[in-house]
Amino acid sequence: MTYSLIWDLDTIFPGGSDSKELAQRMDKLKEQSKHYHQLIDQWVPENDSDYLQMQEILQLQGSISEGFSQCASFINALLSADTKDKKAKILSGNLYALLPAIQLAETIFTKKLTEISDESWTELTSLTNFQPIAFRLNEIRRDGKQLLSEQEENIINTLALDGLNAWSSHYDTIVASILIPFEGQDLSAGQAFNRMMSDPNSDVRQALFTEWEKAWSQKAPLLADTLNHLDGFRLSQYKLHGVSDFLEKPLNYNRMQKETLDAMWTTIEKNKQPFIDFLTRKAQLLGKEKMDWQDQDAPIILGDLEEKSFSFDEAASFILENFEKFSPKMAAFSKHAFEQRWIEAEDRPDKRPGGYCTELPETQESRIFMTFGNSINEVATLAHELGHAFHSSVMWDLPVLDREYAMNVAETASTFAELIVADATLKEATTIEEKINLLDTKMQNAIAMFMNIHARFIFETNYYEARQKGLLSEDQITELMLEAQKESYQNSLGTYHPHFWASKLHFFIDDVPFYNFPYTFGYLFSMGIYAYANKQGSAFEEQYISLLRDTASMTSEDLAKKHLNVDLTQPDFWQAGIDQVIKDVQEFMELTEEYIK
Repeated sequence: MTYSLIWDLDTIFPGGSDSKELAQRMDKLKEQSKHYHQLIDQWVPENDSDYLQMQEILQLQGSISEGFSQCASFINALLSADTKDKKAKILSGNLYALLPAIQLAETIFTKKLTEISDESWTELTSLTNFQPIAFRLNEIRRDGKQLLSEQEENIINTLALDGLNAWSSHYDTIVASILIPFEGQDLSAGQAFNRMMSDPNSDVRQALFTEWEKAWSQKAPLLADTLNHLDGFRLSQYKLHGVSDFLEKPLNYNRMQKETLDAMWTTIEKNKQPFIDFLTRKAQLLGKEKMDWQDQDAPIILGDLEEKSFSFDEAASFILENFEKFSPKMAAFSKHAFEQRWIEAEDRPDKRPGGYCTELPETQESRIFMTFGNSINEVATLAHELGHAFHSSVMWDLPVLDREYAMNVAETASTFAELIVADATLKEATTIEEKINLLDTKMQNAIAMFMNIHARFIFETNYYEARQKGLLSEDQITELMLEAQKESYQNSLGTYHPHFWASKLHFFIDDVPFYNFPYTFGYLFSMGIYAYANKQGSAFEEQYISLLRDTASMTSEDLAKKHLNVDLTQPDFWQAGIDQVIKDVQEFMELTEEYIK
């Protein structure tokens, strides 16, 4: 089977940026938002004894939510595939200009929910039509108690278009202008990053990293302004709503307790030494005393090993074969995604860096964006994004509110899919050198979760604390990044990446603050699920799907208790996951011992 490396967007809205169907759906959104506002204005909760009006409001709310997501995902796909698509950028602005009216209506609706008496609320959420979405309704009512007046909320949401949202968009504009000179050509940020982190030649990695740091440092004044004002706007929003702890919103969004977050990081901090030892050993195998930043994902080629390369078709075949062993339904779904051209994987200029999976709720599809580079790392990325898409697919029949799962549990399904691929490649290793290479590839994920992501969390925590007191210069931000990396890696590296804060999109995303710790949560949570899956055998698939379907209708702690019978606020669960990874470290250390003598 030959699969396309270029996705098909015409089945969503034909015609790209000039799509008439897209324009019609955006017009319909405008009309729907007006009707939505009218329904809510007319709604008097105490007069709606059978709550039929409330049901009508929720149904329209769901249609608007799905329509907005459909349009936003499509437009973002256009911009991701071609950063020079100027029409798509204008379309994005036009779409998000509809948000304040929608948000104002939601504010009025939410405030009316908070006015319902506790007794009536209990009765309402126990009714057949509302009981399935009771958890989400309770969350909405809880958050509604922090809202300001309707007029004030409308002002904030309107200003956010040219504030919070605009600064996030401005980051994309800056990134699109970045070119990395190398070997007589200019590489986009995405192309340069892929080669810098995976090229087997140390000199190539070093040369690219030098140019990479230089490029981001040149843009640092612009990016420092962008970060200062984006997060300054967010902190002002918090202050206006009486929120003093900048972690409150990220934790609420991820449905996590602070005790869970603390238990996770504290347990990781107590277990850093094996991973420092791993990095030091890898550096030695690469002919260095200490690990340099750009070498963390470099392949280890020992003896006569020729690192395995995958064509896109070979990657697809390998993923499908190994998904089948754990979940035939996940394999069948992924095959459908390949066949229907849901994946953009071509390596070409003018694409954004990175990868993602996006939902298209109105057509009940997903689209996956990445730049495929033929290495096992890209195979893992492809599996990761297919895990996201599968997660969405098993929830399409649920109410819209019960599909709004948070980032931490979203990363669970994707990382689980990655683990399947990583272990499958290890099992196929035929020599010690190949096994070392693949163990290292598997460990790259762990190092990212326990060291790199931890550094991002430390940086963002310290940055927010400092930003509450005023603006930070580019040098101050860079120093905070460097300090965070040294703390997380416990001063074990030879060189660091001071302008990492500038190059990482996650710090500039407007809708989800602290786009870091959920990755580590998802990684370790998926380790627990993976261990459980290996014990359950064929019975696992339906249990796994059941867990995924619950991800938007309960807290992270309740989800873990119900499906895995574990307490996330205690270190035991986190230690068990880390111990699984340490076994891989120990095997790596044993197998590589003879190569450093």
